[in-house]
Amino acid sequence: MHFVKRSSQEKRIDLDQKLKSNKILRVPGAYNPLTAKIIEEIGYDAVYVSGAVMSNDLGYPDIGLTTLKDVSNRSYQIARVTNLPTIVDIDTGFKSCKETIETFENFEIAAVHLEDQIEQKRCGHLDNKELISKEEMVGKIKECVSSRKDKRFKIIARSDAKSVEGIDKMIERCKAYVDVGAEVIFPEALKDETEFEKVRKSLSCYLLANMTEFGKSKLLNYKDLENLGYNIVIYPVTTQRLAMKSVEDGLRAIFDNGHQNNIIDKMQTRKRLYELVEYEKYNSLDEKIYNFNTDGHE
Repeated sequence: MHFVKRSSQEKRIDLDQKLKSNKILRVPGAYNPLTAKIIEEIGYDAVYVSGAVMSNDLGYPDIGLTTLKDVSNRSYQIARVTNLPTIVDIDTGFKSCKETIETFENFEIAAVHLEDQIEQKRCGHLDNKELISKEEMVGKIKECVSSRKDKRFKIIARSDAKSVEGIDKMIERCKAYVDVGAEVIFPEALKDETEFEKVRKSLSCYLLANMTEFGKSKLLNYKDLENLGYNIVIYPVTTQRLAMKSVEDGLRAIFDNGHQNNIIDKMQTRKRLYELVEYEKYNSLDEKIYNFNTDGHE
């Protein structure tokens, strides 16, 4: 229905091949399906679904209040409209890692990442995080790996240990996670180039860098991260932040001015919206659907 050509298996193959290319994958977060379509159109490598964004979109803080149903349904809505592979943040795995992996694999997702915080987690760039033991996280990763049917469905292990136990202990954890099947490591809240480089020199697996704004990490150019040996860079909350700032500014302007005439140029046009939803293609279902002209709707 969404005119997507690639199957979920083909999207996983695409992610696998891109990781093997030795070029860094640039992966913005999509807070809704339309954003995923823009991400693909611009030429990014994959789509990311952030747990923080899912929480915020529901009006919650990022403290583990979302359910498997909340995140999986929204992730599927996003994944099914794009030919790009979709990577999803599954927080601490919800109640059952087995059920979680089976659900996301069935919902056309290419990869998920699991973190080593306690269930009542918080944003990785906040202080006073609490961790589960290395052994418990190893058990969770083993369960994730054994629960997948498609071996190309990637398990990414995120560690929040750097700000709790120090970078050396975090690296020890990450080595243990790789040993039991995590193919990608996500070292959360690294400070700068020195710390990113230290992790790269200590691990031989694929690495993911998080370039979230207003956090603990220096915002590095993707080329610098590529030169440091990183394989994926995510911009998890960026699109939601851009959108919400524009929405708030626009609504305040209308409230103050009594009309929207002076902010029309800030809005997506009707014509552009119809291009994104591929309105015209739905004529293949019924020729009466798209039987109008969009001239003047710019």
